[in-house]
Formats: sequence, structure tokens, C-alpha cells
Amino acid sequence: MLAARRGRRHGDTTLLRSLLAAAVVIALAAPLAGAQESRLPDIGSSAGELITPAQEEAYGAMTLAQLRHFDYVLEDPLIDSWLDTLGHRLAGASDDTKRHYTFFMLRDRQINAFATLGGYVGMNSGLVLAADREDEVASVLAHEISHVTQKHVLRSVERQKQDQLPTLLGILGAIVIAQQAHGNSADDAAQAAMAAAVGLSAQRQINYTRSNEAEADRVGMQLLARSHFDPRGMADFFSKLQSRMRTNEASAFGDEAPDYLRSHPMTVSRVTEARERAERLRAQPAYTGTFASDNPMLPGGLRVEAGTGTGPTGLFDYARERLRVLSALTPATAVQEYASIRRARELTDAEQYGLAVAHMLSGQPRAALPLLSGVVARKPGELWPQLALGEVEAATGNGAAADARFENLVRKTPGSRAVVLTYAKVLGERSSPAAGKRAQAILRPLMGSLADDPVFQRTYARASEIAGDPVRAGEAHAEAAYLSGRPEQALVQLNTLKKRPDLDYYARTRIDARIAEITPTVLELRRQGIRDEDLKR
Repeated sequence: MLAARRGRRHGDTTLLRSLLAAAVVIALAAPLAGAQESRLPDIGSSAGELITPAQEEAYGAMTLAQLRHFDYVLEDPLIDSWLDTLGHRLAGASDDTKRHYTFFMLRDRQINAFATLGGYVGMNSGLVLAADREDEVASVLAHEISHVTQKHVLRSVERQKQDQLPTLLGILGAIVIAQQAHGNSADDAAQAAMAAAVGLSAQRQINYTRSNEAEADRVGMQLLARSHFDPRGMADFFSKLQSRMRTNEASAFGDEAPDYLRSHPMTVSRVTEARERAERLRAQPAYTGTFASDNPMLPGGLRVEAGTGTGPTGLFDYARERLRVLSALTPATAVQEYASIRRARELTDAEQYGLAVAHMLSGQPRAALPLLSGVVARKPGELWPQLALGEVEAATGNGAAADARFENLVRKTPGSRAVVLTYAKVLGERSSPAAGKRAQAILRPLMGSLADDPVFQRTYARASEIAGDPVRAGEAHAEAAYLSGRPEQALVQLNTLKKRPDLDYYARTRIDARIAEITPTVLELRRQGIRDEDLKR
């Protein structure tokens, strides 16, 4: 019953926040109607004039916060670090190296990826699971990065102004269904209608023209080569998608094509062009040196240095298996998946790592211990199995061995997000002041770079709680709420924290400044009649 009530509350809040998301999309597009023709900007115009960079960043951050609020985002320090490294190696090879990017992974096992305003690029777990090597995943990221650098996203916002009314009506239809539906099926009906309406809004934002797609393919493939990835990865993944599309069309479920194919349709000519272009790039002496830029805004014949990226991260196999576990319905379901693989052949080291993670998350760390010990013995230099083994050692009562392992890793890589957050989580599970203070000490140096990471904020909040630092814990909890699409909850927490009699001058100043930053957002939500349902109760 409690779970059902929570589900209903989440469904109501989801609908309200989806309406807000659509309203912001429409609000961004509406002022453009009077100032712009219904055509794309010409060569002399700048798509960057449609909205300001600050508005781009605000929209992208809002989108990510809402996805987190819906629990669509797969938040894991190791996966986040891998995806961030991969994305920035590619982005660093673009002609616009000053642009900021935020890469994030979604739980969904559908094959999909998208870019939105502000350089926010999302990828579904299913896309990684469908790939055979990291070059294929990199090709999709390079394609989406190119949509950003070539300003296709901004131009799609201009086109979206024509779709304001049907999008808004779709969202309102979801609200009506939510109000009229009764019984246990109410949430399902409302969620389905909401998903369709919000999907319409998102889809129309990222449906690019054929010329946009061709340009993103071309520029993206150059990013692959400049970053020392195999440019054939794009053609190979396109072929894989095309084959899947044909299989779906030939089956009784032909309408269940991957979402990525709806916004990025595959044709024989597109796959062929990608393959031919990849071979030309590989044949160039510049494959490991300089490239002839095809940016029309740069002088013809200008050659640019290859990107600073060093190609594949070497973590793809582990990342794919970790995603297999974290995107499964339950850890036990993941264990069953590995059992199915094992019936056909022996598990690879990466698959044994994945199975061990599944056992660990299922509450069976002793079943994970021999698997991880074997992988670490065979590959002692691999970080991810080392971290998992440390977690399992701590969970099986061998805290001394776990601490020795983690402390050694922290000494070697004190700035590693994955190492620090994993160790801090293990320390937080001990609930001792000493463990809390040690967790605070290793987390504090990353506070600047990970301030916008809700996992970091939640981990720091836990460390501060057990260390006996309730003020810092309260600030971190509020920040985590804000980053997860709950600004009103964050404001309430900060105002409550401000009443503490033991606040010093610096803490009060920090809290007052954050309240001043969050208040306008909450006031705008209230003006629109949108309130946090959990707070109302």
C-alpha cells in the first residue's frame, strides 16, 4: 500500500513537472515568432542569436533535473566518469573547443541518444548494450556533439515555434486523463499520455533535416578520426541499426523500431556514404596528425591539429557489463541474464565482473568475492574490478583489506571521481564519526568540480551527517534536491537550516546566497500553480 501511494504521488508530480518542462520549451520558442521568419538562418545570420547562452544552459540544466526527478537518469560514478571521458575526448577535437558539455546516461534499454540546448547530451543504456566496441558508441556521441557544434539544436528551436499549440494540447490531454482516470490503472494511463505528449515535444526538438543529419555524420566522423577513434565505427553501427530496422519491419512488431531510428533514419545511401568517408579518412596521412577542416567558416585548405584525445578508454567492456546490471529490472534479473550467457559459452572477465556486481547488488557479496578475486588476479591493473573487490571486502567483514585497497587507489588518483565516490560510499555505510571525517576529507577537494553532481552531494551529505557536521549535511541535501528537480524542497530545507542557532557567519552567508538564487525559480513555479506534492502533504 505504501509503495502504491508513493507511486501515485510520483505520477502526479511527474505530470505537473512535465507540464512545466513543456511550458519552458514553448516559452523559449514563443519570443522568436515575431522576430524570425519560418526559414533557417542564412549564411550571414547567427543561430546563436535565437536565445542567449545563459538561456541555453538553463534549459539544458532544467531538462536534466526533470529527467533525474523522473528517475530516468542512471547515476553511477563509474559510468558517469567513463561517459564523461569519452564525450570530452571527442568534444575536444571539435572546432568549438570552448563549449561546455554535460554527458549523462539514461536507464532505458531502448537504443537512443539525443542532444539538447546548452551542450547536454544524453544516451540510453540500450545503445551501449547494442554496441560491440567503444568506437561505435563514440560515433553516436560524435554525431550528437556535431548537432550542437553546427547549431542544429538552436535551429530546431526556431522550427518548434510552429508546433506550440499541438505540443501544449498534448500535455493538457495528459493532465485531463490524470484527473479523470480512477483506480489502480490511473497512474499507468496518465504516465502513458504524459510520455506521449512530452515525447512529442522532445522529438520535434531533435528531428533534424536530412542536410543536418548528413552534416552531423560528416563532422562527427572527423571528430572520431581526430580523437584517434576508428571512423569505421559510425558506419558499422549504422549497419547494425539498419539491420535491426529491417528485422523489425519483417516481423509482426514492425512499429517497434529503436527510438534512435525515428529521429535518425537509416538508408542504404547513408550507410554507404559513411563507410566510404571512413575509408577516405583512414587513408589520409593526417589520420594521426593534422586534418583539412571542412568547416565552411574557416579558410579553404586550412589544416588543424588532431584532437588531444587518445582514442578508446579501454573501459568499454566493463562499462557495458555494468550497464547491463544497472539497467536491468532487478539485480536478480541481471544474474539470470548472465546464466543464459554462461549456458552458451564461458563468461569473459568483463562479464564475470558484471555478474559479481549483480551478486553484490542482490545482497550476496560472498558470491561475488571469488569472481572478482579471479579477475583482479588476472588483470591487477584494471581499476573497476579493484573498486568492486574493495566494496565486496567491506561487505564481507574484511574492512582492513578494503581500506588498504581504497587508500592505495586514492593516493594514486586523488582526483578520480569513481575512486573517491566509491570509497566515500563504503565509508558512509559504517556510520562512525571517524569514517565520516575521512570521507569528508577525500570528497572536499572535488567539491568545486562536482558541485553539480547530485551523487556527490548525497555522498557528501551522508559523510557530514556521520562526521557530526549537520550544517554541511543540510546544505548538501538541499543541493541534491535542487539538482534532482525539487527546487521547492531545496528551498524549504535551506530555510529550515537557516534557523539553526549554531550557524556561524560563513555558513549563514552561504545559505542566504543559495536561498536568493533558488527563490525566483520556486516563485515562478508557484505562479504557475505548480507545487511539490510531497511538501503539500
